[in-house]
Parts: sequence; structure tokens; C-alpha cells
Amino acid sequence: MARQPDDKAAAKFSSEDSALVRELALLLDETSLTEIEIERAGLRLRVARNISVAATMPMPVAAAAPAHAAAPAADAPAAAAADMSKHPGAVTSPMVGTAYWAPEPGAKPFVEIGSKVSVGQTLLIIEAMKTMNQIPSSRAGTVTQILVEDGQPVEFGEALVIIE
Repeated sequence: MARQPDDKAAAKFSSEDSALVRELALLLDETSLTEIEIERAGLRLRVARNISVAATMPMPVAAAAPAHAAAPAADAPAAAAADMSKHPGAVTSPMVGTAYWAPEPGAKPFVEIGSKVSVGQTLLIIEAMKTMNQIPSSRAGTVTQILVEDGQPVEFGEALVIIE
């Protein structure tokens, strides 16, 4: 909170100022804002709150179920994803971002399963840091699998499409 008074008498904190601080604090709670700042009649007031988010660790699956049941279930998705990225026709993500199958919402997708593609043809767009990056086909062929959903976050090296 900062006051920039013209004279020393105005520098004192009044009960009206206290009421304003309380009112702004209530407004923060009601609106889920983390900070609010106002200025009126030479008084500039900023009220902020720190919200600390505690990270929670998920309980290990082995503690909730027998070990022989948990191991295959946990390994299956990781093994499937690893297998797809090693497929000879896999087009992998060159960056971390969000995958989009169409140039804009509601538009026709660039490719669908069964689409014939040529080298350099745009398959999808990956948005990274508010930049839309076209992902071209590295080979000619037919799209046999689409491995990510529209609007799904993708990781570097993740298989996106299989072209055979």
C-alpha cells in the first residue's frame, strides 16, 4: 500500500482506509482474484494475496492393489507409446505444444484416416508459445492411424500419425 500525500497530516491512516482495505480483501475472496489496485483522491491502494498451491503426490498403485495386477497396467500405455514412435511410418512431434487437426475451429481437418498424403503436405498444426507451427508429412502414403486428439498437448518425440 502506498500513499503519496501532499502534506504530513494526510499521511495518517484513517478508519475509512481500513474499511476500504477490508472491502477490497472481501472482493478478492468473492472474485478469486489475487491482486487489486485502486487510486482515488490521492490515495493509491494495492491489496494482494499469496496463494500457495501444495503439490500432492498420487498414492502408488502398488499400495492400493496387488503388485502382480498393477505392473502390466502401468507398463502397457508406456510400451504402446514407445512402439508407435518407433514405427517406420510414424510422424513424431518436433516440439512440445498443443496439436490441432484443422487450421481453425470448425474447419475441415488437414488429414483424416485414409487420406492420401504427399511429402511436405501439412498434417496438423502444433501451437507452441502462441505460434502455429505446421507439421509436414515426411513421406508419401496413406494415413492409417491418428494417435492424438484435436487440442491435445503433445511432447517432443511423441508419435502423432502413422503413414503407410
